[in-house]
Amino acid sequence: MDHLPVFLRLRAAPAVVIGGGRIAQRKIELLLRCGAEVTVIAPALREELAERAAAGEIRHLAEAFHPRHLEGARLAIAATDRRVVNTAVSEAARARALPVNVVDDPALSTFIFPAIIDRAPIIVAVGSAGNAPVLTRWVREQIEALLPGTLGTLARFIGERRKAVQEALRVSARRSFWERIVAGKVASRVLRGDAGGAQRDFERELRTAQLTTSGATGARALGEVYLIGAGPGDPDLLTLRALQLLQQADVVLYDRLVPEAVLERSRREARRVFVGKGATQGPRGPHTDQERIHELMVRYAREGLKVARLKGGDPFVFGRGGEELETLARHGIPYVVVPGITAALGAGAASGIPLTHRKLAQSFTLVTGHPLEDAALDWPALARPHQTVVFYMGVAHLAHIASRLTAAGAPPTLPAALIERATLPGQRTLRGTLATIAALAREADISPPALLVVGEVAAFNVDALAEPGEQTAIAAEACGEAEGDLA
Repeated sequence: MDHLPVFLRLRAAPAVVIGGGRIAQRKIELLLRCGAEVTVIAPALREELAERAAAGEIRHLAEAFHPRHLEGARLAIAATDRRVVNTAVSEAARARALPVNVVDDPALSTFIFPAIIDRAPIIVAVGSAGNAPVLTRWVREQIEALLPGTLGTLARFIGERRKAVQEALRVSARRSFWERIVAGKVASRVLRGDAGGAQRDFERELRTAQLTTSGATGARALGEVYLIGAGPGDPDLLTLRALQLLQQADVVLYDRLVPEAVLERSRREARRVFVGKGATQGPRGPHTDQERIHELMVRYAREGLKVARLKGGDPFVFGRGGEELETLARHGIPYVVVPGITAALGAGAASGIPLTHRKLAQSFTLVTGHPLEDAALDWPALARPHQTVVFYMGVAHLAHIASRLTAAGAPPTLPAALIERATLPGQRTLRGTLATIAALAREADISPPALLVVGEVAAFNVDALAEPGEQTAIAAEACGEAEGDLA
């Protein structure tokens, strides 16, 4: 380790910056955010710094650098484009055992500025000992994407309650208690701004912990269940919240619609349990798949585990998430619901088929293509023009769906498209009409998961609309339309 990561408290501390240009300005703004009292040594200042000096936010000495300028300082920064000046600053600071940073010159520096993720009071710093600043920034961006913007609020929430926990729990019980808070429902509520609900859950958790550690009850603290939408398949389309909870889960319940690449984003130590098709034998005889899922969620949560129920698409769009939510509520199991990109949205985007288009479709409807729900569907409404209808789970029943739509008034020439393995490697899109789509699917050997899109938008193909030279004009027109929609 070339450098020791240290967080310096600089509030009201004198700091000296030599240089008045753009690079100096970035360092000065960072120091001001820390509450430092900044003195700038430079013959002239750029406009923004001059305004700060006029406002009294910084002190400016319009002089050439002299070692006396460092007297009484807590740290020094050299940010000039003259190496002779930067070297003089470095030597003067070292002679006074004063931390010094010479911008972009690690050899003259005794400390470096890391890339910073600021979720105050949570601060994350990333450095490369000055070797690879671009790589350092990239790492910072990756970490920043994973950390909720309200993480600082959670840190303050915990800090304000530390004393109460110290008074209520023995030392041996505190760590596990805080781990449950940070990884559980309390933190989830804080992060989404539900302060009242977070406080109620915190008090409940603390009472449970007191009873458990005092021996007043033999009950084990409840775990919780995360109903997580895994999106259409591409792991990069997982939401940040989904990634965060997958990294916390002890058990992951998944089905065949969740690809291995998505499972790999879960915590490495988590137990993975497949809950796809196939009946299982339980104590009271055969279980349906859904009954088994309900049983596993409740059982693992009662063991104090964090359970991720990972579902393709969105939990509440043909994912039976509502039934699972009812089960959890009935058994008093804490839960968190994380929406996902539903398959229709992912498939439309991946295949270039807009589900709505000002000239083609003013609405879209998501329906199940499963034959058990056939009688409940309003086929005349689905056959109306100027809309898009997306059928889930309909690959095995394409001919039947096309027949019902045409019988309800849709023309046989109405465009239809099948999108197989949307967003995944091997994605295929077949375009046809209600009259031809079933035969095309048989010839291409289309298999689930695949979606059927019916409506004028199914024939939409922007690449076929213009010659290559006209693409820029189309893009500009599209941007103009979007801007008008927002106006």
